[in-house]
Amino acid sequence: MATQTPTQRQAAAKRAAATRKRNAAKRSASATKTSARRTRGAATGTARNARSTARTAATTTTYAAGTAAKAVDTAGTRFAAMARSAQRAVLIPVGAVALAGDAVRRTAQTYASSARRARQLDHLERRGARALAQGRRRVGGRTR
Repeated sequence: MATQTPTQRQAAAKRAAATRKRNAAKRSASATKTSARRTRGAATGTARNARSTARTAATTTTYAAGTAAKAVDTAGTRFAAMARSAQRAVLIPVGAVALAGDAVRRTAQTYASSARRARQLDHLERRGARALAQGRRRVGGRTR
C-alpha cells in the first residue's frame, strides 16, 4: 500500500472518529430506549415504587440529552471531514501549478546567463557521451 500523506492520514482519522461517534450515538439511543421501557414499566407499579420511578425517569432524561448531544457532535465531525476533502481537492491542483512555475523559473535562470548556459550545455554534452559509452558497453557485452 502506498504511503499516506499527513493530510490523507488526517482525513482518514476524522472519518474514523465520525464513525466511532455515530456508533456511540446509536448505542446511546438504544440505551435511552431501554431506559424508557423500564420507566414505562416502573410507572405502572404501585405508589411504593414512585421514588424508583422518578430516579429511572431522571436517568432516561440524562441519556436522552447525551444522545442528542452526541448526534449533533457526530454531524459536525462528518461535516469537518467533508470540508477537509473539499479543501484537498482545491489545494492539490494549486500545488501542482506552483511546482510547475518553480521549474520554469529554474530553467529560465539557468539559460538567462551565458556562463550558466555554457556550463549546462557542457554538462549535457558529458552526460550524452557517458550514456553512449554505457550503451556501447551493454551491446558489446551481449555479443560475446
